[in-house]
Amino acid sequence: MDAYADLVRRLCLVRLKRREDTEDIFQTVFLKYLQHTAPFANAEHEKAWFIRVTLNSCRDLLRSWLRHGAVSLEELSAQAAPEPEDRTVLEAVLSLPQKYRDAVYLHYYEGYSAPEIGALLGKNTNTVYTLLTRARALLREKLGGEEDG
Repeated sequence: MDAYADLVRRLCLVRLKRREDTEDIFQTVFLKYLQHTAPFANAEHEKAWFIRVTLNSCRDLLRSWLRHGAVSLEELSAQAAPEPEDRTVLEAVLSLPQKYRDAVYLHYYEGYSAPEIGALLGKNTNTVYTLLTRARALLREKLGGEEDG
């Protein structure tokens, strides 16, 4: 649990944007881990399993909300306390569409390469490169950055 707790929490927060849901998924993932009986080939295989199970659990939770008429994020953010101003980059990343957000998080925060991200997300390596390129362009636009050159 010590080795993967931070990874699972960060993935959940990026995906769900709510601490309460993060804690629910955190418990779910580690319960599944305790019930998992097949041995892992190595530590990297185990880490990939945690990422995949976390992302799938988050997706399942988000789908269940859509079916049960949950409150929108906009309504929740109107009730939330104001956030510190130095979170501009994080807010820009969190405002990206989900397909970009996952790729950016895994690449920049977890240090995975495009081929590794492709394997984790079930996408072609070139698709991951495209997602990262488009995400960088969106972030540059949101944050007012200069073109690379």
